[in-house]
Amino acid sequence: MNYCVVIHKDPDTDYGVTVPDLPGCFAAGETVHEALSHAVEAIEVYLEDMLINGEPISSPRTFVFDPNHSDYIDGVWKTVSIDLSELIDEIANSGNSDSLSTNLV
Repeated sequence: MNYCVVIHKDPDTDYGVTVPDLPGCFAAGETVHEALSHAVEAIEVYLEDMLINGEPISSPRTFVFDPNHSDYIDGVWKTVSIDLSELIDEIANSGNSDSLSTNLV
């Protein structure tokens, strides 16, 4: 699954990454590479929690850039890839698969 992320950088701060498809999912890092790596980890944790709790996972949306959207002004859009089947296998092998949901919306 490919998720769009938005990278932000304000003066005197680390790079911040938000995931518009996953409310509350964010990451940061000293470099763009580190921030994106942390974003992948944050997305995996977010999706893993959804799977364990039996929540359906929606397919990522296709975003149309809106230069006036206040959350994304001066942000740089990137895409990160998440292997959902790998997450499902990890959960199944960890013994937490009792409530495992593989519902994709």
